Amino acid sequence: QVQLVESGGGLVQAGGSLRLSCAASGIQFSLNGMNWYRQAPGNQRELVAAITGGGTTNYVDSVKGRFTISGDFVKNTAYLQMHSLKPEDTGVYYCQTSRNWREYWGQGTQVTVSS
Repeated sequence: QVQLVESGGGLVQAGGSLRLSCAASGIQFSLNGMNWYRQAPGNQRELVAAITGGGTTNYVDSVKGRFTISGDFVKNTAYLQMHSLKPEDTGVYYCQTSRNWREYWGQGTQVTVSS
């Protein structure tokens, strides 16, 4: 059974930092990669950052230079380090991976950035 569990969200002032974690079980994200999405109220879910099994990373333009996605393949855990947070970064953050054309999602963790 595949399970993704996010943690690390919270309330932070603008300019602050948070590190999100996504612990995976039942799947090796070193083979499948991992994505971080976020969804703000009233908005569609958007892809924020991605890491492949080979370690290649990609980011949406709005977070480049501020967010870093990484992974610990031994712990089977992905991270999203977020710096210089802005109010527009507020939302529920989800980690997501895929295997055999099936998608798996975590339950989400709330990030709120106050101005």
